Amino acid sequence: MAASAPCSNSWIRTNHNNHPNTIKCAIQTPTLLFPHHSATAPPPQIVKKTDSQPKPQWNLIQTAAAAALDAVEKALKHHELQQPLPKTSDPGVQIAGNFAPVPEQPVRHRLPVAGKIPESIKGVYVRNGANPLFAPEAGHHFFDGDGMIHAVEFGEGGHVSYACRFTETERLTQERALGRSIFPKAIGELHGHSGVARLLLFYARGLFDLVDHRRGCGTANAGVVYFNNRLLAMSEDDLPYHIRITGNGDLETVERYDFNGQLESESTMIAHPKIDPLSGELFALSYDVIKKPYLKYFRVSKNGDKSKDVEIPVSDPTMMHDFAITENFVVIPDQQVVFKLSEMIRGGSPVVYDKNKTARFGVLSKYAEEASRMKWIEVPDCFCFHLWNAWEEPETEEIVVIGSCMTPPDSIFNECDEGLKSVLSEIRLNLKTGKSTRRPVLSGDDQVNLEAGMVNRCKLGRKTNYAYLAIAEPWPKVSGFAKVDLVTGETKKFLYGENKYGGEPLFLPRDPAAAEAAEDDGYILAFAHDEAAWKSELQIVNAATMELEATVQLPSRVPYGFHGTFIGAEEFAGQA
Repeated sequence: MAASAPCSNSWIRTNHNNHPNTIKCAIQTPTLLFPHHSATAPPPQIVKKTDSQPKPQWNLIQTAAAAALDAVEKALKHHELQQPLPKTSDPGVQIAGNFAPVPEQPVRHRLPVAGKIPESIKGVYVRNGANPLFAPEAGHHFFDGDGMIHAVEFGEGGHVSYACRFTETERLTQERALGRSIFPKAIGELHGHSGVARLLLFYARGLFDLVDHRRGCGTANAGVVYFNNRLLAMSEDDLPYHIRITGNGDLETVERYDFNGQLESESTMIAHPKIDPLSGELFALSYDVIKKPYLKYFRVSKNGDKSKDVEIPVSDPTMMHDFAITENFVVIPDQQVVFKLSEMIRGGSPVVYDKNKTARFGVLSKYAEEASRMKWIEVPDCFCFHLWNAWEEPETEEIVVIGSCMTPPDSIFNECDEGLKSVLSEIRLNLKTGKSTRRPVLSGDDQVNLEAGMVNRCKLGRKTNYAYLAIAEPWPKVSGFAKVDLVTGETKKFLYGENKYGGEPLFLPRDPAAAEAAEDDGYILAFAHDEAAWKSELQIVNAATMELEATVQLPSRVPYGFHGTFIGAEEFAGQA
């Protein structure tokens, strides 16, 4: 996407008189038109499920109810905007610069490549992210955006294609039919008394069948995983969505996926399920912020057969974004960031840092059918938004967990004056003594914020020497990634380039079937965006040498986003 004239450092609304929403956003961001497409991009082609989106046909009672509830919402928005929004819910902060959304991009083939694509890279790299279809009219957090998947396909002869599409969630489909955002935004809007009012408004609309929350409210904007011949897009507030890669490299949403009826319609699955590289099984958690059981664990065989749920005993609904597996165990964090909806009534955020709670990690057999033998080990003052790996060390009866410990724990969700720190840490859980130890992997002088990344997934749950993690500096941007030796702390950095920022590095083994291959025998794939030229690219880096192998020039801007995966050519040829 080409850059237009420099824009101001905040979003400017021009829709107060029912004009189209024209929004100008920060740091040389081109003008974006909501809910239509960018003036500088080709019109998006809508995927299968949205070829026809007629307006809802309401009866007289529904029409009157909709008008009355819209008037209440208008008054609520007016009240909210009388006070400045906190940075954590201010669209001018949260979706500025290259955090701003983009329109869908139909497939573009034969993209220009600098350097040479390694012969072993055949398949599709996909990355998820938050991309609001409609302009925020009040509070909005970056995590609140609609899910959009960006796909880069590597074909024969070094040919590369690119496409990006919205995941057609039930939420997005209903909002597109209504022509505006109507589902509450979990972080940007649901705080204080106005958050309570928004929830009541939403459920009142549900009573009149103006919206239907029974089919899911999630955005599917965080994680992606390829399992049982299906690409799944996920956010922990809903079931996953099945996405299909078409023969020409495009993307289409198949369905809201309940594992063939094995997950209840109103249940959820977190955005970071784990696939055991040896058994092919998927392990996952499901949590509920309103009613007990607050947390459940389950597994799915490589053929798609789900186990029964195991209820995990936690006293409060806990922020549960990630967990870990080892060869024999599942490791579940119960940390200090919890959900307390009652705080909204008191005028606060429902996402709370509970300083009176002691963080702990639960260790349970992967094949347990109930949680009575779960062993809890306290790990004081520890909040890991992500856990990169875990493994067993039988000689000491310890489980080693590698994660990034974040302080302040709730800084992503609630405004605070203290600067965020994300410290790569080794946490040892002694199953014999019930005690824990924790140490930073990097020495004091070498400390940098490391967030978003992975280990070689062929060794997930087993001891690994390396982790590949985003250098989250200057926060919240990512200037490059680090290859960290988890034993010595030695760190090799790769920076995306001057004025270039990106996101999560994805490690792709050269040959996933080569059991004797070196752990770092492979490549790192990462999107990067040049904020001066206003162009995006995909960089391919040799993981062993940390040298750039190739760069794919992309036809449109790729916003900073979340997590990705790679699907080999043979794998996605057998898609369900």
